[in-house]
Amino acid sequence: MRKAIFPGSFDPITLGHEDIIRRGITLFDEIVIAIGVNAEKKYMFSLEERQRFLQETFKDEPKISIIVYEGLTIDLCKKIKANFILRGLRNPADFEFEKAIAHTNRRMSKIETVFLLTAAKTSFISSSIVRDVLRNGGEYELLVPDSVRVKK
Repeated sequence: MRKAIFPGSFDPITLGHEDIIRRGITLFDEIVIAIGVNAEKKYMFSLEERQRFLQETFKDEPKISIIVYEGLTIDLCKKIKANFILRGLRNPADFEFEKAIAHTNRRMSKIETVFLLTAAKTSFISSSIVRDVLRNGGEYELLVPDSVRVKK
């Protein structure tokens, strides 16, 4: 069974995340969306809201599950018997950052990282851009799945 973890904070999930996950479904038997919890980080959305956004976005996809975790992603992979980490790449900076993490993970385990390039139409979207648009009352709806709706 080809099982992959797609880790992130998803604060909030974007159309770019959704695109990578939906395309990843064709490559794997199961994708576990793993919401990482970092006590040092200040989130715009609560953990419950982020879980709800993801659950609603993928409610009709039986090959996707959503969990919450703390610690190293490779430890989670071992715990749930996932052999792959799925990551999306938007630009060269993402590649350099993700490459270093993938090499480290590979050195510490046998977990392979699989990279998918984001679609051109979503390559500019990041959660931090979405949060900035939200803070400033912009049209964030253009950047996120329908499940992400907040009161302005």
